[in-house]
Amino acid sequence: MRLAAGWCLAGAVLLANGAVAQAPADPHLDLEQVDGAAAMAKVKGWNSRSLATLEAQPHFADYQSRALAFLSDTQKIAEPNGVQGGQVLNFWQDAEHPRGLWRTSPLADYTAGKPVWRTLIDVGALGAKDGKKWVFKGATCLSPTYVTCMVALSNGGGDAVVEREFDMTSASFIDGGFTLPEAKTEISWAGPDALYVGTDFGPGSMTDSGYARIVKLWKRGTPLASATLVSEGEKSDVSVGARVMVDGDRTWPLLVRGVDFYHHKLSHIAPDGKLIPSPLPDDADVDDILDGRLIATLKSAWQGHPIGSVVAYSIPDLLAGKTPVIETVFVPTAHQAIEDVGASKSVLWVKLLDDVSGRLLVLRRAPDGRWSGQSVALADKSSVHLNATASDSDTAFVTVEGMLTPPTLYSVTPGAAPVAVQALPAKFDAANMVVEQHFATSKDGTKVPYFLVHRKDLKGPVPAYMHAYGGFELAQTPTYLINEPYRSGPAALYWVEEGNAYVLANIRGGGEYGPAWHDAALREKRQNAYDDLYAVAEDLVKAGITSKGRIAVSGRSNGGLMASVALTQRPDLFGAAIIGSPLTDMKRFSHLLAGASWMGEYGNPDVPADWAFISKYSPYQNIKPGVHYPTPFIYTSTRDDRVHPGHARKFAARLEDDHDPFFYYEAIEGGHAAGVEPKEDALRAALVTTYLNLELPKTPAKK
Repeated sequence: MRLAAGWCLAGAVLLANGAVAQAPADPHLDLEQVDGAAAMAKVKGWNSRSLATLEAQPHFADYQSRALAFLSDTQKIAEPNGVQGGQVLNFWQDAEHPRGLWRTSPLADYTAGKPVWRTLIDVGALGAKDGKKWVFKGATCLSPTYVTCMVALSNGGGDAVVEREFDMTSASFIDGGFTLPEAKTEISWAGPDALYVGTDFGPGSMTDSGYARIVKLWKRGTPLASATLVSEGEKSDVSVGARVMVDGDRTWPLLVRGVDFYHHKLSHIAPDGKLIPSPLPDDADVDDILDGRLIATLKSAWQGHPIGSVVAYSIPDLLAGKTPVIETVFVPTAHQAIEDVGASKSVLWVKLLDDVSGRLLVLRRAPDGRWSGQSVALADKSSVHLNATASDSDTAFVTVEGMLTPPTLYSVTPGAAPVAVQALPAKFDAANMVVEQHFATSKDGTKVPYFLVHRKDLKGPVPAYMHAYGGFELAQTPTYLINEPYRSGPAALYWVEEGNAYVLANIRGGGEYGPAWHDAALREKRQNAYDDLYAVAEDLVKAGITSKGRIAVSGRSNGGLMASVALTQRPDLFGAAIIGSPLTDMKRFSHLLAGASWMGEYGNPDVPADWAFISKYSPYQNIKPGVHYPTPFIYTSTRDDRVHPGHARKFAARLEDDHDPFFYYEAIEGGHAAGVEPKEDALRAALVTTYLNLELPKTPAKK
């Protein structure tokens, strides 16, 4: 590992001869002070310099205004956030309500495509009244009436929230109702007058990851301090929480102790309060409950059930002291991956990927315990989003979209053709555009899929804008080109319209082919994800689509880590890098905000054996003086309380140490999404597009 003279990380450094030397302190630790005067002065200087250059580029104002029109358009899908008690819930943002409206419509009207909306909370008006920059973070409503809810509000968009009890009938907060102060809180209803609460109860009550370590039962009319203990975990755990799942007219409380990001101890909370351990392996994911059966997806092979399978068992049998039979619900093929599972009144809905195209299945259980079902006819090479399922009928709502196909919301019932509830018109002319799926061959021979979008009259090589993620078993699927703020919104559309190529790479570490695809890039195998990325880029070059030095790599969060790794490992291959809300200092990530929760993904940098492989790619430590790096565009948010903004700041500072150019923009609000209102996402789309135009040459370099 080669570093600038006089610079290294604090702590011991292993020398080539095996000796241990003490390293100088990290000179940029002050940038980890989120609101520190020196840090904010540096950020404001970088922001000002970058905005002055990028906003002065040709067409910036047009890009921004068009993006704002896209993102604020009232012609968009009013997707259901839940279907409860005959009502559909929806969170809506537009130009008039940039902070959003939480609202509800009767299910029958909504399904007929003629919703009758009643506003529950105008978030912007509430913020103005309270003197806060409120961001709506969801609500937990009490079954079976769904009249009383706990509403989560974040001041600025971070993960920490205030919880307040709300009455749906009067559309108002309840005076003297349950209220919890700002914290990373998890709550569930334990009955009409009690809550399961995991929150900051004071010193020692939070984990190293910054989440609740203790769960208590809080009864109405008593102070929070007198809540009774349900369970507590270890300080090294990720979190401990109670989750109450609704099954018709019954509820089943669960206690989930997250040991690390991928392993959790699951117990059922019996009526007498005792904890009954689940028979599931620790890495299984709980999906839903149907007719007293817990449904879960396996992340490893178990008791004869293949990896990725969906299984079920009887909760009443377990609580009665019996050993429940483990039923096979669904087994995916080698080309498939389970993404989402949800129960309605009497059937199970399974949303899966098949070579990265979305599919939807509806499954039923026979009296003998066998599960069978059928596929729902939906468009190919599309993303399928299982938005919500109804608890008192067998209705599911799904949105289907493709890169060139605008979203359509369907109501689906078993045995019937999907019914379009709302179909959006095209927002751009795609007649001269095409979407292709290709497969690159990675360094170890693995076939890596990617989607390529370009104009039909493309004559390569042209500049390419390539987005990827590669982590946490999160698949990257094809969505309408204007709809992804995390992928910089309509920047991809602008890029294709202007005759360039846009690429969505499905590298390992994601969930495109299930748990095995994710496991192939875990911990010491992380380089596989980056090798996949380079294989896709090189495949584009080989095919004549683009050429070396004319490819921009893009990613956010873990994808921001990926993009900064690509910058440092392959400056010869890429000509630009869009690095969003990134991790970059992988030596300190586990000590910053929620970072400790991700050690299951990356390893523990404080363990020498783990740091040995992490240090090989950690971007902050691998910037080398004298290397010509592409000029990156780095963005984050001051209020990101998940991935610390210090990662982005310190990476920029390391580039500055060596006089390497960069663009930097740090939004004050937005949390991990780096944006709250459409205007912020529109600004970023314009910045990204002008950055790409500035950094990627339109014609190949002369040989």
